Amino acid sequence: MTRARHVARRDPRAHWLLLLLGLLLLLAALTVNGLVTGIAGGSGVASAEGSGAGVPPGVGTGGPVLRLDGDAPVSRALPARTIALTFDDGPDPRWTPQVLDVLRRHGAHATFFVVGARVNEHPELVRRILAEGHEIGSHTFTHADLAAVPPWRRDLELSLTRKAIAGATGREVTLLRPPFSSVPTALTGPEYDALRAAAGVGHVAVLADQDTKDWQRPGVDQIARAATPKRGRGAVVLMHDGGGDRAQTVAALDRLLPALTDQGYRFTTVSAGIDAAPSMVAARAGSRVSGTALRWTQRAAHWSAQVMNLLLAVALVLGVARLMVQVVCAQRHVRRVRRQRHTRPEVRAPVSVIVPAFNEAANIAATVRSLMASAYPALEVIVVDDGSDDGTAGIVERMRLRGVRVIRQANAGKPAALNTGIRAARANLLVLVDGDTVFQPDTVYRLVQGFADPSVGAISGNTKVANRRRLLGRWQHLEYVIGFNLDRRMYDVLECMPTIPGAIGAFRREVLLRVGGVPSDTLAEDTDLTMKVLRAGWRVVYEESAIAWTEAPSSLRQLWRQRYRWCYGTMQAMWKHRHALRESGGGGKLGRRGLPYLTVFQVVLPLTAPAVDVFAVYGLFFLPWSTLALAWAGLLVLQAATAGYALRLDRERYGPLWALPFQQVIYRQLMYLVVVQSVVTALIGNRLRWQRMVRTGEVAALVGAGQR
Repeated sequence: MTRARHVARRDPRAHWLLLLLGLLLLLAALTVNGLVTGIAGGSGVASAEGSGAGVPPGVGTGGPVLRLDGDAPVSRALPARTIALTFDDGPDPRWTPQVLDVLRRHGAHATFFVVGARVNEHPELVRRILAEGHEIGSHTFTHADLAAVPPWRRDLELSLTRKAIAGATGREVTLLRPPFSSVPTALTGPEYDALRAAAGVGHVAVLADQDTKDWQRPGVDQIARAATPKRGRGAVVLMHDGGGDRAQTVAALDRLLPALTDQGYRFTTVSAGIDAAPSMVAARAGSRVSGTALRWTQRAAHWSAQVMNLLLAVALVLGVARLMVQVVCAQRHVRRVRRQRHTRPEVRAPVSVIVPAFNEAANIAATVRSLMASAYPALEVIVVDDGSDDGTAGIVERMRLRGVRVIRQANAGKPAALNTGIRAARANLLVLVDGDTVFQPDTVYRLVQGFADPSVGAISGNTKVANRRRLLGRWQHLEYVIGFNLDRRMYDVLECMPTIPGAIGAFRREVLLRVGGVPSDTLAEDTDLTMKVLRAGWRVVYEESAIAWTEAPSSLRQLWRQRYRWCYGTMQAMWKHRHALRESGGGGKLGRRGLPYLTVFQVVLPLTAPAVDVFAVYGLFFLPWSTLALAWAGLLVLQAATAGYALRLDRERYGPLWALPFQQVIYRQLMYLVVVQSVVTALIGNRLRWQRMVRTGEVAALVGAGQR
């Protein structure tokens, strides 16, 4: 069989910039959503004391309407028996319509100081306010404390609110009610400075004579009393139509309006009350366009957050469902394996072990020595040297071991080397082994016992990481035990095993001949071959007790290369065997069980992982820390429980579990970036070449250490 030509162009890189920009855009959208949701309400603390330092003396004793754009502050008060009802923190879809209904029923007008973000959410309510003869003022975009935020944030709050109102109504506002404000006597120096700055961009400040504190929900009677001026005075009354439950406000308003009307009071807007020109002017076209764009930006941010919440919920449900299926299947697998060991006949037929080797000088001697130490009665070992230039073949030949053959061939790739060995093998049971793998003495025996069932065409062994002393090795060890071997138990029970690892797998010779040998048109020849065996109608099972020790990548660069090839090759194989979806028998089980599982958990969810990490960053700033800590702890507990269960099934020590939390910081990100790179490479039609790992020989130490 000729060697597959996986000649690649340079890996695409533009997508990394696009991914980064996309993630930054998502973070910006989530940030916008975080700023405009969960907006606090309420007013400041009314005080009978004098104004704070930095406030001109006349401001605290003057009226609540302040014009501060001149050399000296000018304050205005409402005339006797004139009330300007003002409502803050809206519009609210529940309470604003009720307030408007009460005002219309009693023929009263009022001034609504709206929050810009809520204007974008409910522009139809703002338009209704204007249509019914009321006045609109600014209450900032996110209900920000203007005295506490930096100047750039203050200016942005005012500008965005004006744009939001302009986009919704075609008008621009000049009146401003600063959030958390109350009566003039409570004004502080920083608050006065903020109002002076706002006056510089055309705003007139409106405080209050009567602060009802209705946001505290003190009761209908208390709100009505707090809104009633003493001795027939005029007043600007501060109430709220948003920011919380305003049922008491609506009830108090319905009681207050007829009572004060009977006493000769009239209800009007702030501007009409002080006999000033209308506070709202026609907006410029640019402001209307900017406001409309702002509204759609906020809506897009809202939907981004909703999509992320949905994504997280779906991922959580899928993760829990996956764990439940894995646990159930693992228990069934354990019971079935124990039962079969006592009932099935012993297999002692001759076995040929085929070892494809390309520059495996670091480990090949240990691999061959471990195979020849196998406690199996009839075994031959065939080492196929695939054009190595590091003396791999010579090392084996100098060992002069009986039952070991070396076949040399020009470099043609691993599939070609395997097919060479298959043709040369004498036995009908074949074991395929990587050149960096060490077997235990009982591995071959345990691996082939499943062939007692004539319906079994191939058997996967249990691959373990040998070089696990360093952190990267521990991470891969946990991944092998949790992700690979726990999954294989599930695949076995569901009869849809998609991959027999190249490190350890057994096949009937007739099966390999029937499917045309090891395929060479994908980079995951082991996955491709396993899927072909399933589609040919044979069962593929997992033998947990057949253990092979393999050398995992010892650097992030090597890990990237290996997993890039694995992921890209797996996607190639999935696409190649997509027609299994329509088949019956073993192929149908692969198509309707294995392929969807691989698609969801090895492609789709990893592709969404960068967005999940961005959402986590967003959560650090906008979600309660208790919620984040609980979610993180819950995730770790779930992962630790899964890992502990998998380690127990594999009879491994629990010590490596301490590395699990750190796995989320580097290893997880590397794995999902591999998927991103692989998907992009596949979509643009690029061909990935074989990425070979540099061996360190650490697996060879297992032979001398008794393979633990």
